[in-house]
Amino acid sequence: MKIVTDCAADMSNEELEKMGIVQAPLFIQFPEGEVNSADISADEFYNRLEAMRPQIPTTAQPSSGIFAELYRKLAQTDKNILSVHISSGLSGTINSARDGGEQVKDEANVSFWDTLTLSGGERFQVMAAALADKAGWAMDKINERLMRIREKTEVIYTLDTLEYLARGGRIGRVQAIAGALLNLKPVIRVDTDGKYSTVAKGRSIGKSMSIIADHLVEKYGQAPLWVTVLHGRFAEKADILAEEFRQKLNIAKIEVQRISPVLGVHTGPGIVGAAVVPMELMSDLV
Repeated sequence: MKIVTDCAADMSNEELEKMGIVQAPLFIQFPEGEVNSADISADEFYNRLEAMRPQIPTTAQPSSGIFAELYRKLAQTDKNILSVHISSGLSGTINSARDGGEQVKDEANVSFWDTLTLSGGERFQVMAAALADKAGWAMDKINERLMRIREKTEVIYTLDTLEYLARGGRIGRVQAIAGALLNLKPVIRVDTDGKYSTVAKGRSIGKSMSIIADHLVEKYGQAPLWVTVLHGRFAEKADILAEEFRQKLNIAKIEVQRISPVLGVHTGPGIVGAAVVPMELMSDLV
């Protein structure tokens, strides 16, 4: 079976190649032209983003035609395809994928999975699907595992500023203005419906990072965890957050990674947070 995802999953080129995962593009639309998010480095992107202020670029999902072409090409070697994508609550990508699959229904057998999350949370599900397939798991068993990972994964972060979320239309402008005036740093998570919800608002990045750690302790207790610390261009904060996790959580595996530029459009460089999954849901696969 072929596994398809999108670049909101924050998977490295090495991971994609090693696991045989095919990545559909997501696009960043700058005034001077459109860029595939996978083709621009994080630092180059944030340099361009900050140079544009107060304007920001927009983002675009792949067309159904792009997906149809991708599925048609993959079907030449394997007609069974699983397409695993960013939350339908945050992007229309999976709808484009389904429309693309409909166009090639006589040529390929395409199944679709809505991760109801993004970034590191999406990555856990994509990895699980690819590794389970390589291990010879049946499709119903893969779906069952993906559902459990989806239910148990937490994606949570805080932001230095609300301006990018506000300009991108991801939160109400009034709420953004009120938060900016009070200099609050919101703690935001991806809820069970695949959309953002606010957990709390700290008065500093440090306070909000502590809120994130305490939230994860409340959710997981001392269960062994795989933690991916995520940031835009906030490496020192990411290292501090990782250390706080080590002190408060039962860490089985921890890594620090940067989010995809296509996600950074809506957050700006000052984002730090984590994707977390119980290790028991991944340990028999990795």
